Amino acid sequence: MEKIKFIRVALFLFGFIATGIGGALLFFPVSFEASAGIVLDENISLLSEIRAYGGIILSGGIIVFLGSFFDKLLLISSGVSSLFYLSLGLSRLISLFIDGVPSQALVTAGIAEILIGLVSLLMFLKIDKQDPFRL
Repeated sequence: MEKIKFIRVALFLFGFIATGIGGALLFFPVSFEASAGIVLDENISLLSEIRAYGGIILSGGIIVFLGSFFDKLLLISSGVSSLFYLSLGLSRLISLFIDGVPSQALVTAGIAEILIGLVSLLMFLKIDKQDPFRL
């Protein structure tokens, strides 16, 4: 029973983080990116791209968040959280090697994403695939 409480709390937190970031990118991309030292001009195409990715992050966050409330979503939510956060963190790592070191805020975000992704992967692996309610 303690495992399920941990998973619920983790999914709540991980989903909350993703929905917050996704919502900020979707609705406030200029000010959100400025907080990481990224200056966006009024390039409408670039803003469209950032808002689109914000929508994806928001959607993924909602799925992860809902897993903290609905037993039927525990498995899929932890899987989505793992895939979502690990893909973000590992993509930042690839960028670090190809493009160089970004701002400290983005390095910190990448480390956090990899850690959250690994925790999510461990949760996903701990959930019994035949009976997700039996951890």
